[in-house]
Amino acid sequence: MRKAVIVGERRAGLEEVPDPRPERDWALVKVHAAPMCTEYKRFVAGRRAEFLGHEAAGEVVALAQPGRVEVGDRVVVMPQYPCGRCELCVAGDYIYCENNCDLAEFTGSREGSATMAQYLLKPSWLLPEIPEGVSYEHASLACCALGPSFGAFQRMGLNAFDTVLVTGAGPVGLGAVVNARFRGARVIVMESVPYRVDRAERMGAECVVHPGDPDSLTRIKDLTDGKGVDCALDCSGSVQGERFCIDATRRRGRVAFVGECGEELTVRVSPDLIRKGLMVIGSWHYNLAYFPLIMKVIQKSPLIDLLISHVIPMSKVQEAFELSASHQCAKIILKPWE
Repeated sequence: MRKAVIVGERRAGLEEVPDPRPERDWALVKVHAAPMCTEYKRFVAGRRAEFLGHEAAGEVVALAQPGRVEVGDRVVVMPQYPCGRCELCVAGDYIYCENNCDLAEFTGSREGSATMAQYLLKPSWLLPEIPEGVSYEHASLACCALGPSFGAFQRMGLNAFDTVLVTGAGPVGLGAVVNARFRGARVIVMESVPYRVDRAERMGAECVVHPGDPDSLTRIKDLTDGKGVDCALDCSGSVQGERFCIDATRRRGRVAFVGECGEELTVRVSPDLIRKGLMVIGSWHYNLAYFPLIMKVIQKSPLIDLLISHVIPMSKVQEAFELSASHQCAKIILKPWE
């Protein structure tokens, strides 16, 4: 099979590797749609990467033994390789599993772990079925495009009475706009890239503030009767975005973080949390039981097509990475067989 690889600084290509083979209750999935996420950071840094991607949609083409899926099933591929037995996995919160399986130890090779490839391997219980009429491209949005914000909004209880701030309008942040608008919430966005500002406005964001504008917080207070937003979600993965969420949220409001950030955020427990009465949530993905609800968003939201800006053959992976690194895009989806 062919798979995408990063071979050097701003250089990507394809490699031919052996097809993976299913073991026990794992399934072999033919990948039809592989969304791109933060892999562009490795592309820019020049860090070689042979196993790219963590989200996909495709078709079950082989099984080692009968399981929860059948050959021919159209499925979304959930991320990681959780154990499936611990309390978190059984409860549907598999993303937090502390006993992830070592694929190379299990199958004898790491091949099959990448989603930017023609085939992959996954435990059958992590392959929820795609409803009839939903394309592979749309179904693949059930992972990182819509998943992080959906899980956070579920935990925050976001509804039509709320005003929500979304910091960072990359693919995850734009997915948050889709989810928030589907729930009827009023949306304010913080973003600096003109392409993504325009996309957020087309999706129905009432106001987009610039992170470099010193009056951004005042603007948000003016839009919320001086109180601040009811909910805030950081998708930027930046200290500035995280800090702004805390500052812009009203007393007794709710703040969630889904953007990965390795820098240190200064939080003053008393004035920021105790005296404001904030609920602060760290959220990675969503409970597997919510999959049918995310499919409802995909099936019924009029904004879904705006979330996908480019569908690119994997044979043009160099072009795809250059585009992803430019930030002049929403969600980019690779087609491994083209």
